[in-house]
Amino acid sequence: MLSGGVYGGAQLSGSQVAQSALHSAVDTMIEATGLLGLTVSDVTVEGRETTDGETILAALAARPGTPILAVSPKRAKQQLETLPWVRTAVIERRLPGTLYVRLVERKPLALWQHGGKIALIDRAGAVIPVARLDRFAKLPMVVGEGAASHAAELLDMLASEPDLAARVTAAIRVGDRRWNLRIDNTIDVLLPADETAKAWGQLARLDRSTGLVQRDVQTIDTRLPDRLVLRVSPETPKETPVQKKGRPPAKNT
Repeated sequence: MLSGGVYGGAQLSGSQVAQSALHSAVDTMIEATGLLGLTVSDVTVEGRETTDGETILAALAARPGTPILAVSPKRAKQQLETLPWVRTAVIERRLPGTLYVRLVERKPLALWQHGGKIALIDRAGAVIPVARLDRFAKLPMVVGEGAASHAAELLDMLASEPDLAARVTAAIRVGDRRWNLRIDNTIDVLLPADETAKAWGQLARLDRSTGLVQRDVQTIDTRLPDRLVLRVSPETPKETPVQKKGRPPAKNT
């Protein structure tokens, strides 16, 4: 048993030596290809809108003059797809000296508020992990569990009536079945779970013809198929005018 263990150890050691020699030979060959002119002279990137150029070069582990065969497309793909804005990446070596990169970046769709936090999401409902959200403050806000995965469908529907959609400041997912909309930060619109687009279109037409969503309305319930239920703002009581007190009439003496 002892001799077998020693023999096995010798085999392992020999294998490690062989692997080390192989890696060294490959490195030498790659260096030789660089001397022959197979070096990175150009990096072509398509699909980049947000991802920083220096970050892409760092993921490629390549600079001008780097032997092009030293760049691993598989490793670079893995590195690029860990970046916040990159959904997918394709990397190709185009000899003698061009690295071609094609990115599909995530498109910010909305802000998602849930669990006391706010995150940026894309059309698939995936979170885009950015450090600062201030430059995305004009994006619509969706609120609640399940809101992220249904946000694209909702916003596409709202876009069918762009004038009214521009006034929607938040959309709250209710029971992961339907939406409540917040308009102008003051009016709540309760949408039905079914035939949502129909209800939204009817509301927009009524607003164009009657100015419904510009009145002193607190809530518009569109969940009934044959009517709207409105809750109006309570009328502010008028102040009673205060009479100025004049001087008392002078007494005759």
